[in-house]
Amino acid sequence: MSDQRADDLPDDGRDDGRDEPDVRRRLLEEAARLLGEEGPSALSTRRLAREAGTSTMAVYTHFGGMPALVREIVAEGFRRLVDRVAAVPVTDDPVRDLTAVATAYREHARADPQIYAVMFGSASLGGYRLHDEELDVGLAAFGQLVDVVRRGMDAGRLRRDDPADVAGQFWSALHGYVSLELSGFHLVVEDPETQLLWPMLAHLLEGLSDDAHRSGR
Repeated sequence: MSDQRADDLPDDGRDDGRDEPDVRRRLLEEAARLLGEEGPSALSTRRLAREAGTSTMAVYTHFGGMPALVREIVAEGFRRLVDRVAAVPVTDDPVRDLTAVATAYREHARADPQIYAVMFGSASLGGYRLHDEELDVGLAAFGQLVDVVRRGMDAGRLRRDDPADVAGQFWSALHGYVSLELSGFHLVVEDPETQLLWPMLAHLLEGLSDDAHRSGR
């Protein structure tokens, strides 16, 4: 997708958002919403500026153009996830901490569903492409989960294995539920949180536990 369509060209620069502390956030939020609701074809600087209540020049002032803005949506989403998970208190029970991390992850997705959709490809990026920098921020979020899993193994609560492999299993299960929840398909049961999410993660952790390994379960 070209960033130089006629309606994408910068305007006269009035109200470019230099002095508005929240204009950058508004542009990110509106771009994520448009991607999630209408796809990449909805992303022109003129449309985005109108939705965000600013000028087209603000897109160039804050991001340098639409491709960089789309990449920043992904990076910003993962930064918010990293911050939310980092705020989870570390206790002497790493398995309980894994549950707390899952709660933080779910809260992140529910707080920013459009950005979450872009982060994981549920909303198409169209002709826009991610760079290694955005993917590195995503790996940092995964690294937080790996660290908690490693603590569980070191404490003897989880059987010794590759922490990244186990973290990948946990994240896959959690992400699957959260994606279903955001799309509405989790409503196949009356109380999906208590009937699906927590039992699923508990069964996974039970299967990964060191006790289960020693008993041959």
